[in-house]
Amino acid sequence: MTKILVEVVVPAAEKRFDVFIPQGSRLSEVKQLMSGILSELSEGKFKADAASVLCDADSGKVFDINKKVAELKIKNGSKLMYL
Repeated sequence: MTKILVEVVVPAAEKRFDVFIPQGSRLSEVKQLMSGILSELSEGKFKADAASVLCDADSGKVFDINKKVAELKIKNGSKLMYL
């Protein structure tokens, strides 16, 4: 499966992380995997919950978690925000 490198901004932790995500996966799966990783990388400053969302860091548009990464036109170098 092809993976792409994205930058994820986590305002709650005041940090940015570069993360590889699988292009063929649904964003709901990516969100679940990413929540644990980001919590660990932020040393517990970020704790995802059911209300957490992934959005485009530039426009603020919340992504539909039922769509695949490729369908959302997320590509190498995209900037996401995890709120």
